[in-house]
Amino acid sequence: MESIKAKKMNVLPGFGLSLGFTIFYISLLIILPLSMVFLNTLDLKWSEIWKTISEPRVVASYKLSIGAAFIAAFINVIFGILIAWVLVRYRFPGVRIMDGLVDLPFALPTAIAGIALTTLYAQNGWIGQFLGFKIAFTSIGIVIALTFIGLPFVVRTVQPVLHNINRELEEASASLGANRWQTFVRVIFPELLPAALTGFTLAFARALGEYGSVVFIAGNMPMKTEITPLLIMTKLEQYDYSGATAIAAVMLLFSFLTLLLINLLQWWQNRRFE
Repeated sequence: MESIKAKKMNVLPGFGLSLGFTIFYISLLIILPLSMVFLNTLDLKWSEIWKTISEPRVVASYKLSIGAAFIAAFINVIFGILIAWVLVRYRFPGVRIMDGLVDLPFALPTAIAGIALTTLYAQNGWIGQFLGFKIAFTSIGIVIALTFIGLPFVVRTVQPVLHNINRELEEASASLGANRWQTFVRVIFPELLPAALTGFTLAFARALGEYGSVVFIAGNMPMKTEITPLLIMTKLEQYDYSGATAIAAVMLLFSFLTLLLINLLQWWQNRRFE
């Protein structure tokens, strides 16, 4: 009887083979490469590792990369929800074109994006020449580049949730006397929050490791506009593989802790509204 029940629980045919292939595939493409980061780092002594990852120049790059990625992801959550709302709730000429343009940062090579943004926001650029302050080759330019490459993650994560929200709940809220803002805060936003957190996580993780679109607009000045991926590339060019992997391991651990925290928040949010 137990064997029959076990067979009934295996809905997919060939579950054992599929599971084995999945584990092999994930191990080959994700676990093995990531483990090599830590194995290469262990070629150094602990004192050398600490010296490498705690240099003032490296610490400054941590602060810039993490801070700019967080700000860009937060901006994308706000405007990503707004764009998704417009694309889902309204019909107007060109809506499909606008919807397709959201995916452009996915398809556009990041180096081209960096060159285009630098051309726009340089002091003699199309936009930069009209501004009273400098954007290109500053931390502001880095945030703009990271916002550009992270926007699709939020929009595409929130859109399906907006499509599936029951309009009757909004009508019931309005019939009970709630205005539009109260309906959004108390009815719609709790439904969007898990998707918004997921979009924030994806945009943040993407921005944290971004290199191509940032390296052109950043200016790459040590202690000011030098991002951590550029430092890793610099050490690789100097054949300092252990130093590069040590810095990469710090960013990897930070990314893992961030993902863990966001998943815990989503789990708590789901339990709260059950």
